[in-house]
Amino acid sequence: LSGLDPAQPYFQGTPTEVRLDKSDADFVDIIHTDSAPTIPNLGFGIGPAIGHIDFYPNGGEQMPGCEKNLVSQIVDLDGIWEGTRDFVACNHLRSYKYYSDSIIYPDGFLGYPCASYDFFQAGNCFPCPAEGCPNMGHYADKFKDKIKTSFMKLYLNTGEARDFPLWRYKVTVTLAGKSKVKGYVNVALYGSGGNTRQYQITKGTLKPDNTYIAYIDAEVNVGKVTKVKFLWNNNWINPTLPKLGAATITVEVGQNR
Repeated sequence: LSGLDPAQPYFQGTPTEVRLDKSDADFVDIIHTDSAPTIPNLGFGIGPAIGHIDFYPNGGEQMPGCEKNLVSQIVDLDGIWEGTRDFVACNHLRSYKYYSDSIIYPDGFLGYPCASYDFFQAGNCFPCPAEGCPNMGHYADKFKDKIKTSFMKLYLNTGEARDFPLWRYKVTVTLAGKSKVKGYVNVALYGSGGNTRQYQITKGTLKPDNTYIAYIDAEVNVGKVTKVKFLWNNNWINPTLPKLGAATITVEVGQNR
């Protein structure tokens, strides 16, 4: 039984007989997309974990792409009706859009078990544990026999618009060169499943022999990594023509470590 952002008003904090609960089915998975308090934030969705596994994409309260104004929603989407509806209840409605995308992407929407969204964003819950991570949405029940705790909170990030799934990678870059410079370092991943755009790993003072780590949520599952593109720029003309390279680049895949 999949709960797509179950309702908060009149249900949150009520006995289990009244609201959706993991006792309602052999396996209950929940997607929380609008769990901010109803007062004053107008959140429609329930906040606490109530299923066997509970997914909190983007933290479960504010979904990317839902900050737009009414005019841009109507222009971007499928006409006035859907645009108006998405403007009023965009976060709430993301739950079914993620679910429908999950049918098309069986390997997408990996949920990482974590204590909080801030911990997840900081990379503290990466990579997946030995038993793997469940997939939010249609294929969540593949994880049914691997659940070890009474409640399991899972976090992930999604895109702003269709297609929504993102794949998380840890990229570690150790720089090589003779002198420190100011600028930024970008990396793009190439693989058997496709290529990513460039992602910024770090910016500011770049020191040779220093190691920089970033967690990127890529719009494509690159599969087996075949190549990594490294680019640095200091955004201004430096008469000393500093040179900077990558001594090593390590890419860790969340799913299979």
